[in-house]
Amino acid sequence: MIHDTFEDFAAALPPMSALAGLDLGEKTIGVAVSDRIGAVATPLETVRRKKFGVDSARLLEIIKARDLSGILLGLPRNMDGTEGPRCQSTRAFARNLSRLTELPIGFWDERLSTVAAERALLEADTSRRRRAEVIDHVAASYILQGALDRMRHINAG
Repeated sequence: MIHDTFEDFAAALPPMSALAGLDLGEKTIGVAVSDRIGAVATPLETVRRKKFGVDSARLLEIIKARDLSGILLGLPRNMDGTEGPRCQSTRAFARNLSRLTELPIGFWDERLSTVAAERALLEADTSRRRRAEVIDHVAASYILQGALDRMRHINAG
């Protein structure tokens, strides 16, 4: 089920549940996962996009293997907060995915997540080639970590 607000998504999750964070690009999908206590997001892998059936099968395979309880997609809003074609594409992906799983699906504003991931990789002195290989799933972990931090704040308040 797709949840339009982050608060609804967070409320739909069972306690002590691990999540998947996805950074949808045109050619790749960055995948990150959280721990069960919702403290840490870890970059996992980058899925090379082929077609929806193949991509979703791989994502659902990861989700099942890791016993994940929710899917969070980065929503690539414009810097002024408006939604353009990339947001529409992300929402369409979520609608299609929701037909294949009962898990809660939510969105997280991903503005600057790729910039932050790139900066972290540069600071770690990662080679250009290696950065290209890992940027998407590192960006997914930034998206997921932001959401985990927000959930902790919601639950604490």
